[in-house]
Amino acid sequence: MEIRQIAPFLYEIPRGARPGMRVPARFYADEALAAAARADRSLEQLINTATLPGVVGHVLAMPDMHQGYGFPIGGVVATEPPEGVVSPGGVGYDINCGVRLLTGRVTAREILPHLDALASALYAACPSGVGRGGEVRLSAAELDRAMVEGARWAVRRGFGTAEDLEHTEEGGCLEGADPGAVSDRARARGRDQMGTLGAGNHFIEIDRVERIEDEAVARRFGLFADQVVVQIHCGSRGLGHQVCTDSVNRLQKAARDWGYRLPDRELVCAPLESPEGRAYLAAMKAAANYAFANRQVLAHRIRGSFERVLAPEGLPRELFPLYDIAHNIAKMERHEIEGRARTLCVHRKGATRAFGPGYPEIPRAFREVGQPVLVPGSMGTSSWVLVGTAEAMRQTFGSSCHGAGRRLSRHQAKRAVQGAGLRRELEEGGIRVRAGSLAGLAEEAPSAYKDVDRVVDIVHGAGIARRVARLVPLAVIKG
Repeated sequence: MEIRQIAPFLYEIPRGARPGMRVPARFYADEALAAAARADRSLEQLINTATLPGVVGHVLAMPDMHQGYGFPIGGVVATEPPEGVVSPGGVGYDINCGVRLLTGRVTAREILPHLDALASALYAACPSGVGRGGEVRLSAAELDRAMVEGARWAVRRGFGTAEDLEHTEEGGCLEGADPGAVSDRARARGRDQMGTLGAGNHFIEIDRVERIEDEAVARRFGLFADQVVVQIHCGSRGLGHQVCTDSVNRLQKAARDWGYRLPDRELVCAPLESPEGRAYLAAMKAAANYAFANRQVLAHRIRGSFERVLAPEGLPRELFPLYDIAHNIAKMERHEIEGRARTLCVHRKGATRAFGPGYPEIPRAFREVGQPVLVPGSMGTSSWVLVGTAEAMRQTFGSSCHGAGRRLSRHQAKRAVQGAGLRRELEEGGIRVRAGSLAGLAEEAPSAYKDVDRVVDIVHGAGIARRVARLVPLAVIKG
């Protein structure tokens, strides 16, 4: 396979590397991560996405890339109608898995004596675990409204404020969602999972701002050293997983009917403007809106926990939204290709939108500096707040990395790590852990992931996002 370095941290596999490629395949890495990318199928999968009908520009993978379903996780692919397609593999099973960051006024020094109580309160207030339901049980009509309105539905129900919506990607709602495109099975799975965390790599984390890298942007984001912030990482739960399962099954036939010859059956797709493509997008948007609402309800419960624990101590307990971003989604966006603005369907699978300054899609408070980009690390390691750049708009369809990226599969991690030992190690390091499963804890061990600081160094060095603040964990809540 021919791979050439075309810029610092940027590699390209030329269009002619494999028959059927319509555009080059590019990926961001340093030498070590470039070598690691050859160890699984992620580069092969990236090349495969370059064969999709209607793909434009180049296909991309971020430095946290690893093998996924059809598309590599960390992949960014843009297609253009009418020939352009939409592919469920370019979004993934956890539709609108994303991150929300809440910022407080309390400092880590102030909160430490109350950290155990706060971690326990969060674990009790935010149900977690495989298949776990919660207290918000939705009627069929309310579920429809949540899938149509997203976080707006949650705020209307009293789970938050209008400021939360202003600080959420797309205002917390993708227009064009159709609950009628969502199967009865998916709806049944979503009825009692609103306001729940799930399992796997999903978490709630109390963090401390360890250091500020960009003082001017940090001030605009409301960040300061030793500040307590809270991350929420979760998605659309069983509803979104079922939407993807249903869509992949349905589009297997559609891809054959359209005469597509795909190098991998996991790349099933349909034209954006076909009935099948429109049906998938309508169902995907419904699941994405469910995820926005889910994170909004969780944020409300987290605020309640801070109130109950910190208010009696006379400590600041308010939590304010910095931003809420999706990293498994496909959206129609305007981007400049070959000197011309074009409307594209941008698939981001394990990648984060990273729009630079001046774009109306960014909240007014941040429009002059760029969009906040949230990059959670693996459990027990650092996380990052970055800011999007004009260079990202030129290079990556306004996209950046979404996390550390797996190095070991979950099965490999469970064989290599003992959950009880990991929990003891984390707590000896001062990190409070609340988890329902030691096996689940082992799956998410830091050793199972790449070094998030290294990943962030690459996107910073490539200019597609800039470092603003480094976060370190105080407490982790998992299923």
